[in-house]
Amino acid sequence: MKEEMILVVRRALFDSLGTFQGFSSSVDRYLPALLDRENNFFAPRSSAETDPSLKQIIPYALIVAGTQILRYRRGKNSGEQRLVAKYSIGIGGHMNDQDEGLFALDHQAYLAGVQREIDEEVQIAAPRSHRIVGLINDDSTEVGQVHLGVVHVVELAAPEAVKRESAITQVEFLAPAQLRAESDLLEGWSRICLDNLGEILGE
Repeated sequence: MKEEMILVVRRALFDSLGTFQGFSSSVDRYLPALLDRENNFFAPRSSAETDPSLKQIIPYALIVAGTQILRYRRGKNSGEQRLVAKYSIGIGGHMNDQDEGLFALDHQAYLAGVQREIDEEVQIAAPRSHRIVGLINDDSTEVGQVHLGVVHVVELAAPEAVKRESAITQVEFLAPAQLRAESDLLEGWSRICLDNLGEILGE
């Protein structure tokens, strides 16, 4: 079976742009450089997962309907075994070499690629809006050291979603207050998003 090749940048590029811990809304500072084909390339997933000199680019989409946010639990078939059984408010995953053509194109092509990633995991209605609002970096964990999240907000007209992958269970829409009450159940990136929810949602 052919190994998955995933999109990465060198950690040195991220450091040169300005390392941060947690959430940054400076999309224009980071994203053009990260998506520039001069700066990114595809690497075998098995080696990238344990190589802190690389950062894997991971779209991380919050699906929002009114005041509610989609939350799900990562099942045992999740691609990232270190996050199994944790709850998440971010849908998305690795960009692989099947998406290669996207990165020679424009911002809208990238958003379309991310929408395809979302559609593989959950069935939702056509979104009212889909925008990039920031980035996540968390060097405090083994998982976080080798990943860099691009935070998307996908706005729906109604809180309706159906899972499409066995790696996703217990799909539900919850109010921020409910999410905060159970924040200890969330994976690290989701807690970072929750802590910066006002900025992420533009409230």
